[in-house]
Amino acid sequence: MTDNTPRTGWTGGQNAFGDFAPALAHYTDQILFDEVWERPGLSKRDRSLATVTALVAMGSIDQLNFHLPFARDNGVTEQELVETITHLAFYTGWPKAMSAMTLAKKFFADDREK
Repeated sequence: MTDNTPRTGWTGGQNAFGDFAPALAHYTDQILFDEVWERPGLSKRDRSLATVTALVAMGSIDQLNFHLPFARDNGVTEQELVETITHLAFYTGWPKAMSAMTLAKKFFADDREK
């Protein structure tokens, strides 16, 4: 992306730790979200599904706190996320899937209460 390329306006990295880790904030906001997530090769929906899959596989539950609602916002349905996590149990391990499903259940229950 050149300096003239429009930015998405993403500031999550800056907001989270820009004053503490400015390089990581830059890579998060300008490289990951402005460049990688905007590439035309995959839709944001597909990128979200791939990201959730990778995070479940790695057991990165903290990151799923952000990426489950982000996936939903990008068009992945609750049913698709539940089915993906269920499917992953056989490939990534039961504990990882159970942890991810616990978070997903809480997220969708909280979402319904709003």
